[in-house]
Amino acid sequence: MHTVAVLALDGVIPFDLSAPIDTFGWARLPDGREPYRVRVCSVGEEVSAGAFTVRAPYGLEALAEADTIILPGVAQPPYTLPPGVAEALRAAAANGTRIASICVGAFLLAATGLLDGLRATTHWVAAPDLARRHPAVTVDPNVLYVDNGQFLTSAGAAAALDMCLHMIRKDFGSAVAAHAARMSVMPLEREGGQAQFIVHDLPPAPAGTTLEPLLAWLEDHCDRDLTLAGIAAEAGISARTLNRRFREQTGTTPLQWLHRARVRRAQYLLETTAYPVERIAVQTGFGSPTAFRERFRRVVGTSPQAYRRAFRAGEGVS
Repeated sequence: MHTVAVLALDGVIPFDLSAPIDTFGWARLPDGREPYRVRVCSVGEEVSAGAFTVRAPYGLEALAEADTIILPGVAQPPYTLPPGVAEALRAAAANGTRIASICVGAFLLAATGLLDGLRATTHWVAAPDLARRHPAVTVDPNVLYVDNGQFLTSAGAAAALDMCLHMIRKDFGSAVAAHAARMSVMPLEREGGQAQFIVHDLPPAPAGTTLEPLLAWLEDHCDRDLTLAGIAAEAGISARTLNRRFREQTGTTPLQWLHRARVRRAQYLLETTAYPVERIAVQTGFGSPTAFRERFRRVVGTSPQAYRRAFRAGEGVS
């Protein structure tokens, strides 16, 4: 059997802990046998998991016997790992053990140095902090998981299921993974990436800046066919001056800011109305549905229809 060791450190996030236990536990071979043996390990006898405590039956020594090690996230990712953890993980990696992190568990894996020079992901909210703490790691906040071969990282919460199903498919094929997916009530492949869940705020402009009235006007009139010259005329300045002030006060260009405002309005309409894509394209100033779809996918990471299926209020609720 393939042994999966789930390492629960103090402050472990309950969902991160349970997701791999259940997903690998649901896997079945065509003859009905269980392909995985799941062991929960910890440093001490008891581990805090927020509202309750966990008593793990195995210690760090079980990591040396595992084929796969899972690192769930913890509530406050530490800068340094508890004594013995980094050494045990690096020793397992040297023996070829596959190691995967869930959500902010990427901080734990990165703290070992095993992700240096590699691409990784984590929950999009924590991605900037991961990149700051570990500059040798290339952090990609837009994907559900990253598979580097021996080392894998997944984004927040449900992305743990995506990554575990991906590993099951690599280990035992699509049929076994599809069964585990059905048991999880999850699609084997989800459309889009983590980007579709990120709140794409408009580039900030401090209150009281000279652009504040213009930004409000752009939001109110983003459905119009606006040009750089037209925006500059509304502001009463030259296009060159407009570009300079936008760069200084928002960090982007007038047209890029306008496109982001249009996408934000489109997200709202997709979430709250049943308007067809063609109508939303017009109401958000993109003109053609094709231009709308291309820009939306570029910013959000998925198609308008896929976004609507995921976020339409009340959809899928009975």
